[in-house]
Amino acid sequence: MSHELLVGINSVEAALSHDPKNIIELFIETGSANARLKELSERARDLGVKPHGRTRELLDRMTGGARHQGVVAQYRAAPPRSEADLAALVEAAGREALVLVLDGVTDPHNLGACLRSAEAAGVTAVVVTKDKAVGITPIVRRASAGAADRVPFIAATNLARTLRALKDAGVWLVGLAGESEQDFFRVDLKGPMAIVIGSEGEGLRRLTREQCDYLAKIPMRGAVESLNVSVATGIALFETLRQRGS
Repeated sequence: MSHELLVGINSVEAALSHDPKNIIELFIETGSANARLKELSERARDLGVKPHGRTRELLDRMTGGARHQGVVAQYRAAPPRSEADLAALVEAAGREALVLVLDGVTDPHNLGACLRSAEAAGVTAVVVTKDKAVGITPIVRRASAGAADRVPFIAATNLARTLRALKDAGVWLVGLAGESEQDFFRVDLKGPMAIVIGSEGEGLRRLTREQCDYLAKIPMRGAVESLNVSVATGIALFETLRQRGS
């Protein structure tokens, strides 16, 4: 396991709620009038995590000036899973398998929001590219509201190979592509399924497109050309749940 800094109230609250045993040290601003910090400190003590007082200046230095809201934790984070773990996760999920594949997402806020939607939708696993994409960072953890530690997260060294393995496991691949003529809402999303979404600027790469069984678009009536990747992710995942009667 690697050690990371959790920065901000939401990130630390999520760790206390779901994984307090992996909080190594907790630092809270001394003299703060923030009631949420007091509640967080009391909750940490109840869970056996002793908070240590630090001045705001020390917390600023510790976090490199990040917006810490008066609380920082040293956290023992589990490493990302590998492609080798994916087959077992899909097999265990059976016909309810739902995988989110993100091809080159680089914005940590977008990844955090995608993980939050994925956790809410009960996604089997989130697969990202290991290179030229963001991984789990303190910003991602904060934006995900704790989902980063609850959703199986796989960093694939070769995304095309991983997609082929999903297909071999009986998972259908649906890629979102704005230029497609196929309406995403008319695609049958029942059964083992992977939703494949491209990067913020370029969308799906050619090799990724070629692996998809279908390409489809989310229909839009306005003048904008595309949706934010995290918004598109939420729409796609919850349309899948709607079709499945969840």
